[in-house]
Amino acid sequence: MIIFPALDIKDNKCVRLTQGDFDKVKVYSDNPVDMALKWQEQGANFLHLVNLDGAKSEEIINKKSIEQIVKMLHIPVQVGGGIRSERHVEELLNLGVKRVIVGTMAIENRDLLKKLVSKYKERILVSIDAKDGKVATRGWKVISSIDSLELCKEIEAIGVKTIVYTDIAKDGMLEGPNFQIYETLVKETSLNIIASGGICSMEDIEKLDSLNMYGAIIGKAFYDNLLDFTEVMECLQKE
Repeated sequence: MIIFPALDIKDNKCVRLTQGDFDKVKVYSDNPVDMALKWQEQGANFLHLVNLDGAKSEEIINKKSIEQIVKMLHIPVQVGGGIRSERHVEELLNLGVKRVIVGTMAIENRDLLKKLVSKYKERILVSIDAKDGKVATRGWKVISSIDSLELCKEIEAIGVKTIVYTDIAKDGMLEGPNFQIYETLVKETSLNIIASGGICSMEDIEKLDSLNMYGAIIGKAFYDNLLDFTEVMECLQKE
């Protein structure tokens, strides 16, 4: 299982939100590039970067920070946050981003998703954010009537290979992930599933690994020192 340290950028600072709420922002670093290098130095194999300002403009805000991070690191970087057009995807891939994560666009424009997957194959990931099994869009502001499991099956049929699945109720709460939904997704689909939201202990990580998760995104638990990155990596290597 791949451990993805999460690096969320807002106003060119490294921050964490609680349940996606922009009124609940905690700044962890004024220098996202230094933070990215720190994760690489600690042994990360992949970085998960979210551009929280992404949905605010037709242009890619924080583009300079993203570009600097990609240039400075030798490990791959996947980027999500407000990516709503093919041009955004192309710009990020041209910067050297390894994989681009699309969310709202994948749900609202299935034809564009098909086009992107056909063109860029496994470099396109889909982020599925859900609350009580229903898909949320527009930066978690809109809870739809779309069933998250059914959506996973639909995008798998389109050709998507990997998803990031976040249970909104768990994100940033440090209460443990929603294991039940991950068990269901593993049984019902062949997708590579990256778990996100609520992971806060070695027990959480071991259980996700036992469920054959492709990866786990961890943010707040690392930044608040509830989990030690080196210990997590050593634990997974022993198994």
